[in-house]
Amino acid sequence: MSEGVGAPGAARTDGGDAVAETGGDDFDPIAFLERAVPVASNEDVGEMRDLLVEILETRGVDVRVDDAGNTLASKGADAATAEAHLVFNTHIDTVSPHVPFEREFAGESEQADGDDNDLLRIHGRGSCDAKGPLAAILAAFFAVDPADGARVTLAVTPDEEALSTGADALDLDGDLYVVGEPTGLDVCSAAKGRFQGTLTLSGSAAHAAEPDSGVNAIAGLEGALAAIRKFDTGRDPHPQLGPATLTPTTVTGGAATNQVPARCELVVDRRSVPPETAEEFRRELESAVRESVPDPVGVDFALTDRPTPFLAAFATDEDHELVRTLAAAAERAGGSGTVRPFTAATEASYFSPAPVVVFGPGVLADEEGAVAHAEREYVDVDDVRRAATALTDATRRLVE
Repeated sequence: MSEGVGAPGAARTDGGDAVAETGGDDFDPIAFLERAVPVASNEDVGEMRDLLVEILETRGVDVRVDDAGNTLASKGADAATAEAHLVFNTHIDTVSPHVPFEREFAGESEQADGDDNDLLRIHGRGSCDAKGPLAAILAAFFAVDPADGARVTLAVTPDEEALSTGADALDLDGDLYVVGEPTGLDVCSAAKGRFQGTLTLSGSAAHAAEPDSGVNAIAGLEGALAAIRKFDTGRDPHPQLGPATLTPTTVTGGAATNQVPARCELVVDRRSVPPETAEEFRRELESAVRESVPDPVGVDFALTDRPTPFLAAFATDEDHELVRTLAAAAERAGGSGTVRPFTAATEASYFSPAPVVVFGPGVLADEEGAVAHAEREYVDVDDVRRAATALTDATRRLVE
């Protein structure tokens, strides 16, 4: 993860004269951010989506919003005939509460003359996750002219931070995918998935004075927790992501302090690695717990109900052309060229097993603490420009 550029400086809450138009011949990702970050999209993405559609239409791009709320635009060959299809994906929803927009400058400059050379950072909810990555993606999308037989698609989803109904509805048939998230300009070729479920242990109630007349569901936790601790024993770690993890997170049980409990529920968090699926995990954990608790205790493990698939793990070969091309472009643009796993779950899993990487400006956390999903969310201006340069460079090499 990259560190912040420059020292903290003076913040200004108004856009001022420095807010440029985004519809001219040269798309300015920073000017776009200065329009996008003040737009709240933590509870309703409608206004932000309208802005995105306006930006695309102003530049003569055909754009549509599908029934799931995705914003879609394409350039180049038709989908049916395209020989190479690169898809840019990111999201416009952010997490609550809204954080005010501010511009941070070097030193004490108030930029009264409108010169933005000293602009260091843009603060505000969504500046890092993921309007900064969106700005860089838009710069590349506008700059690239696909060769004959090539196609580039922009697919911006409305609810990545919630249930990913938008991503689940996409049917793009892409050959290569770049997902915009804050990676510090590193190219992330893999990420663990996240599954969640509830383990229910059932017994029979009885008076606590006669415990043997009932079946104590809470007592069954001893064996269940042992099975959870040993669940991954003997499994080889993934070459890119390392070992999967399984963590008990909440537990409830019992109805009265003088009664043998008839029910106990334990919620677990699973960070998966390929090729494990949610259903395979559910089946294997239930079986492992069943073998570890006394026979009278009933065992049931159910995945948390949701209308869309869980964000599963994905891994793209680090030697794939997409990974190597973007890593080299990022290094030329001023990044490190590092290839690594991403530490959070993303909608990239919806596009796997096609080659997919996660990339963008901004960081999830810096040396002072959390950045994304935090009150101090920001993105460095120079990193947004570097990301835009890297994505444009890589895309041209892949599809022009």
